[in-house]
This record gives sequence, C-alpha cells and structure tokens, in this order.
Amino acid sequence: MITPTRDTVAGEAAWRDPQAGAALEVLRLLFGPAFATDFGVELWDGTRVRGATRERFVLLVNAPGALRLAFTPPADLSTGRAFAAGLLDVQGDIECAVDAFYRVAQTRNPLRIARLFVALRPLPTMAPPELLEAKLRGGRHSRARDRAAIGFHYDQPVEFYASFLDREMNYSSAYFDDGCETLDAAQSAKMDYVLQKLRLRPGERLLDVGCGWGGLVLRAAQRFGAHVLGITLSPRQLEEARRRVEDAGVRDRARVELRDYRDLRGERFDKIVSIGMFEHVGRAKLPEYFRTVYRALRPGGLFLNTGISHQDPRSSGKVTGFIEHFIFPDGELVPISEALSISERAGFEVRDVESLREHYMRTTREWVTNLERNRAAAVAAAGEVTYRLWRLYLAGSAQGFRSGRIAIYQSLLARPLAGGLVELPATRRDLYAGEVAGG
Repeated sequence: MITPTRDTVAGEAAWRDPQAGAALEVLRLLFGPAFATDFGVELWDGTRVRGATRERFVLLVNAPGALRLAFTPPADLSTGRAFAAGLLDVQGDIECAVDAFYRVAQTRNPLRIARLFVALRPLPTMAPPELLEAKLRGGRHSRARDRAAIGFHYDQPVEFYASFLDREMNYSSAYFDDGCETLDAAQSAKMDYVLQKLRLRPGERLLDVGCGWGGLVLRAAQRFGAHVLGITLSPRQLEEARRRVEDAGVRDRARVELRDYRDLRGERFDKIVSIGMFEHVGRAKLPEYFRTVYRALRPGGLFLNTGISHQDPRSSGKVTGFIEHFIFPDGELVPISEALSISERAGFEVRDVESLREHYMRTTREWVTNLERNRAAAVAAAGEVTYRLWRLYLAGSAQGFRSGRIAIYQSLLARPLAGGLVELPATRRDLYAGEVAGG
C-alpha cells in the first residue's frame, strides 16, 4: 500500500493508478488547509493518506470517477448520489464527515471553485447511478400529493425503522431528562412530558395528528386513561399501529385511522397533539392547518405542536437536493416566529414555547449509532442503498441540530374559553414534579 505523506499529495508519489494523484489534488483543493488534518483518505487503488492528527473518519473514494460525479452540479444532489451508490463512503464519525463537507459547501471563493473544476477534468466521467427518487405529481401539498410524499418517506418496512428507533418506535426527538441515559428511557420521558404539558386527564379525548406507529396513542390510553384517535397518511404505519393497539388490548380507548388532518369531519377533542408532522404541512398550508386544528379543539382545550424550524433567514425553508429527492419530498421548515404568528391569527393563544434542539441532536446521534450497529437488519429490510441514504440523512440532521442550522420547538397553544379563561395552572410546578395523571 502506498501511503504518501502530506507533502507529496500534489502528485510526486508514484501512484499505482495515475488518476489517484488527480483525485488527491481535487480533495486538497476542496478541503484546503483542512485536508488530511483530522481525517484520512483511502482511494480505490489502495492509496492511503493519513490524517495529521487523530483521524475522526476516513473518506473512501471507491472509483476513479467518483469525485467528478459527486461534484457535478447540482452538488447538493450529486454528492448524495455518490454516497448512496457506494462510490464515496465514510468509515468512522459520519457526522464529522458531513460537517467537513458542509463547511466546504459554504466556500464562495470563485478562484478556488474554478481551480477545482479544472482539477476534476482528468478524472473519468460516470453516469449517475439509477436510484429510487421521489417524483411527485399534482399541486404541491394537495391531498393526493401529500399522500404520495408521506408514503415515500414512511412506507419502508417496519423492520427498517425498528433497526434504529427505540422500542416504542418514536420517530421524533426524545427528551433526555435527568437520569435518562438510554434512547428508550428518553423517548418514554418525551411521551410523558408531552402528555403532562397537555395536562391530559382520564376520560379526555385526544387527537394525535401524524401518529406514526402508535407509540403516543398507546401511552395516552394506557398510562393516562384518555380516549385517543391517531391519524396517519401512511398505510404501513396504520397497519402496525392497529396491530399494536390490538395487542395492547386497548381498542375500547384507542383507534388509528388513515386520514388527512383536513378531513376531521367536525369532531371535537379536549386535547390535540402533533409531533413531527408539522414539517410535512407546507408554508402555504399553515393557515389552514392551524384553523383546522382550532376548529377540532373544544373551547378551553390545548394543542401541543412540535416541529423542526430552520434558523437561516436567507432560506426559503423548502427541503432541496439530496433530501428532497431521496428522503423527505415536499418538506418545508419555517421559523418558529412565523409558525406562532400564523397560529395566533387562527385564534390560538401561545402559552409555552420550548426549544429542544440539543435533545434532537442527541436523538439523531443515537439513531445513527443504532443504524450502524444494526446495519445487517436494516439492509435485510430495505436494501443497501436505503441504508446508505438514511445513514447520511440522519448524520446530516445531527450536524444541523448541533450547528444550529435547524432547531426543534414544542409549542403549547390554547383555545381560550369565552372571556379569555385558559384551563392551565398558574405555574409550571406540576411539569417539574413529573406528575402523571392516572399514573
């Protein structure tokens, strides 16, 4: 194996493959002074460049044309294609690798970019690999298109999600309360914390908008004694959630339906919760979303809405590139200030807002660890490409929460009674005491 020093990366070594020197020159230009500092590189011909300090990851370039394909515009899509196809890969800390590529993507030096494209020319061209992409039709956030978008993201085999989620299948931020050292414990704490914020009482009617595989539906029925309706647009989630309700023996208090939030048919609930569904609604549909929930909530009721927010004022909030095509089609993030303003115009009073950004960072890191540990099960359930795509996506999410590019907010909204009365205690003391109704 040839192991060039950092001083000979520019091409002085006698490479096994003459294109190896060109590939390393591309990487040197791409990363600049950060090249081969806390990460190493390994090429398809066995060439190995070691990091100058502790190697947090090794970037694997598995084909001569991998870099040219990865940085052919649009790079935010092409790089994801290269990783999904296994032309590029990462051994070690993939979140660190995502961070390194993100910092490179922020480079706005025209001369450096021009030199990079010149350096790519000696490398062979490659046809982009054929991958399953979301190709949605119809008006954005129409009912039919929303069903297709939800299906694309959530209708993986249950066994795939089980390879990285907790035992209750919560696909949203955990709550790492004091003493919660495992993902299972933190997700259980999250469900209790949410239902405590709602001050859910035995016998009350709860609507869970975007109920996933039914974890919160079961928690509310079993531990809080509520009558719960969960709704989802995913047939696979519906099937699994109904199976779990049946197995738990709570059909008298819990049911799950395949239903759009816009089709609540005049039903009324004491409390409503939406966790991790908000990102699918779309900015243009948010007024309708909040009005629909407001109408479904009885006067005096509470609505807890949890959603991811983008933190960049220059961003439109629309999910683009790799994530739009392969993971989360039609996703849109809005600033928390905008979401709250729209909720107020619908008639809600904002009673509590909490950022859980660090909790979601830790949650997504746990998911990456679980996915990597259970790689064989994930691949058996959904295939190698899906594993690669989701490993990259979850690591990118962890990096986003860590860096503050994105955040997660839990908002407690009230529909006041006549005269402005809201059915909430004067302090938060009950939340901090961890009281569980009916527990």
